[in-house]
Amino acid sequence: MLITPFDPWKGKLCTCPKKYSFSPYTGCSHACIYCYITSYIPNAFKARVKKDLFKRLRKEIHKVDTFISMANSSDAYTPEEKNLKITRKCLQFFKEKGIPILIITKSDLVARDADILKEMKASVSITITTLEAKKAKLIEPNAPPPEKRIKALEILHEENIPCSIRLDPIIPGINDEELEEIIDTVAPYVKHVVTSTIKPRNDSMKRLRKVMDIDSFKWERKGNSFYLPREQRFNYLRRVEKACNKYGISFAACREGYKFKAESCDGSHLIFHSS
Repeated sequence: MLITPFDPWKGKLCTCPKKYSFSPYTGCSHACIYCYITSYIPNAFKARVKKDLFKRLRKEIHKVDTFISMANSSDAYTPEEKNLKITRKCLQFFKEKGIPILIITKSDLVARDADILKEMKASVSITITTLEAKKAKLIEPNAPPPEKRIKALEILHEENIPCSIRLDPIIPGINDEELEEIIDTVAPYVKHVVTSTIKPRNDSMKRLRKVMDIDSFKWERKGNSFYLPREQRFNYLRRVEKACNKYGISFAACREGYKFKAESCDGSHLIFHSS
């Protein structure tokens, strides 16, 4: 299937509302070293358009009774999108069908499609992992630098498209010292922040090991993922929450078991609060 229920196994730590996942691409060329999709997508870091995409999309669109989250594993604005414009065509289709959309991306290219997004029920969540271009290049080698992503937030905000960020993942020794600074920087443009600590799987562990001393971390196994100790994780989350409270920004945590008051963890409530 092309459009699928999000988390149909109802994971114990998932707090997402009912929604559907859709990715126009298989794989993602951003090639983030912490990414988990290499555990289940062959040739994961080479994006390609899904076969018979629009034919299948027209056939399956009837099942959507809430909203579509785009995209949860393969970025809809992977570098190939700049020329192919497949995501843009999908957005036009969703606009015509009246389907609400939550876009999750690491790319500033999303701002290109502000003309469509501002005419539909939509919200954009951009991942900001670090403010330092050198660090971003290390962990997210083919994704646009932080400066461009923040500029995209500014553009979308000016177009009255409700935005959030994913401060995700928090990685000790990489971005844990700049959590408050990140919130300070994005505060003028966002209404919601969702954050999460790093949760590598075996495949991403191998990539992380090449650039940092992850073997010195204390890991706890939860299913297929490795978690940092609870108190360490919660300390990071409390810091982000406090920084959000400073600006009146709603806060949530993703798959952490950490209580929060936001209307949704993923920021999807912004779709329905947009004007």
